[in-house]
Amino acid sequence: MRHGNKLSNLGRKSANRKSMLANMGCSLIEHKRINTTLSKAKALKQFIEPIITKSKVDSTHNRRLAFKSLRNKFAVSDLFRIISPKVGDRPGGYTRVIKLGNRLGDNAEMAMIELVDFNSVYSNSSDKKPSKIKGTRRSRSKKTVKASEGSIDNSNSKGEKESTKDSSENNNSVKKDSIETNDTKNQLDKNKSSDSNQNRKE
Repeated sequence: MRHGNKLSNLGRKSANRKSMLANMGCSLIEHKRINTTLSKAKALKQFIEPIITKSKVDSTHNRRLAFKSLRNKFAVSDLFRIISPKVGDRPGGYTRVIKLGNRLGDNAEMAMIELVDFNSVYSNSSDKKPSKIKGTRRSRSKKTVKASEGSIDNSNSKGEKESTKDSSENNNSVKKDSIETNDTKNQLDKNKSSDSNQNRKE
């Protein structure tokens, strides 16, 4: 019977277990995610989340309580200076445990534990651009689809008309230039012929 035996001992005595959890908590605060076995990750989750909750109120008493558990003044300063402002609005659940499969050798079940607010993949960042078309459960009505297709066709037809106008204007200008050059050539030929006739008469 396991009455009152709720804590996972992790195969260690209490002194060794507290030192190990303190070291793992400092590593998690420093690197924001660590890989370990699944049982140690679950134990670390129960160990570190009350400390993060205390860090929301920056006072000397809370800093001393955090130092009592973590035993590292640099980890305590990072906890109160970097982590607590990010998790201030979150009501618990500061860490996430993700299973990674079994380890080669002893086939132990591995897991990754990380701080939720320091993962840019899963977090809802406001820098992402909103999508142009929002997905809906209901199918769109045919009128809206036709209207959108009609607007696209109108824009395409306007573009084609403008391009044809530009090309026709270019063709007209080229034709005018060719006509003017032909007229000047004819006038020069007439002048030359008249001069030659006058010379012959003389």
